[in-house]
Amino acid sequence: MTIFASFLLLALICLAVAFPTYDSIAGLSEREINEYVARNGVAAIPNPPLPLPKGQDGLKLVNDPAHPFIAAGPNDIRGPCPALNTLASHGYLPRNGVVRPDQIVTAVMEGLNLGNDFAKFLCYQAFLMNGNPLTNLMSIRMKTRGTGPDPPKPALIGGLGQHGTFEAVFNEDLFQGFISTSTKFGFNGTYDVNAAAELRNQRLQNSIQTNPQLVFTSPRILSAYSEAVFPTIFFVDGRLNNCQLAIDAARHFFDFEMMPTDFHRQPAPVNFTMVDPLVSEIFNKHPFAPGVNHGKKNFVLQPQTPPLSNFCGIYEDIVIHVVPGQYPKPTGVLRDALNKNLGFFYGAVRAEHNCTQVFPYGRD
Repeated sequence: MTIFASFLLLALICLAVAFPTYDSIAGLSEREINEYVARNGVAAIPNPPLPLPKGQDGLKLVNDPAHPFIAAGPNDIRGPCPALNTLASHGYLPRNGVVRPDQIVTAVMEGLNLGNDFAKFLCYQAFLMNGNPLTNLMSIRMKTRGTGPDPPKPALIGGLGQHGTFEAVFNEDLFQGFISTSTKFGFNGTYDVNAAAELRNQRLQNSIQTNPQLVFTSPRILSAYSEAVFPTIFFVDGRLNNCQLAIDAARHFFDFEMMPTDFHRQPAPVNFTMVDPLVSEIFNKHPFAPGVNHGKKNFVLQPQTPPLSNFCGIYEDIVIHVVPGQYPKPTGVLRDALNKNLGFFYGAVRAEHNCTQVFPYGRD
């Protein structure tokens, strides 16, 4: 992993040489973009990693000597996803927090035992909305020059901290609410599906009351309930594997960005077949329709947005509306890069959901 991280650092140095001023390419014509790419090149896009080999995909100590915890330095990026923050702090991801999508897939499989399809779905969804398809890099939090020059606007390349995709970074007041809700609703004071359902509903109701810019539609509605389930599985030591997250372990991941001592990953790869029922269970305790706030306390339903139960509808909404909203008319290598990543995204969807593939930029 040290060699791999060093290789990525070298790649970033090469990017700095190729794009010395980090100028945005927004506003350039198709010809100018093609000339720009011809001068500076475009990053290769590796295929997604394969599943972990049989016999190497089981219970395993992951807080091990090969992956020591090193707290983030002043130039290291950490963001809204405690899993990615922790994996970066243990060296499963590049510690600077600027990553390729295939590196994320590998890291969550090796460090937490996400199943290959589930890992690819989460990763390529995030990358298509928050990453840089020309340099094949993404920040795990904020916009950074480390991902290279931006594609044309309205693409944002804002990293995972971009509004409307993932939750905010660690907040002690919110974590105290997490503890209080777990104590009241969870089994023996743990964060389980009951506590997750109550906390998810509390956060949504609070946002309706206080956040005039609340957007609770696709894809946020999907990530919101997935985030609620995630800690009950992947932050629980695999030797327990009981979907009951102790507060001390939660503090390690959410606050310290580190694995508990002697932490073992899940005993088998976790895919949609395990996650989907838990997402449904949490949602069904407090069903809610997609919508947006038009000012505080003015939540307006968005019936055109597919509900959480319509997985294929959410896939289509992401591919037809969300991604083209940032890349309305891509051409050349930008279009090729988007199509390739859209193909990776659909490959993860197709594995366990009978959805029809959508081609927003054509099949070629």
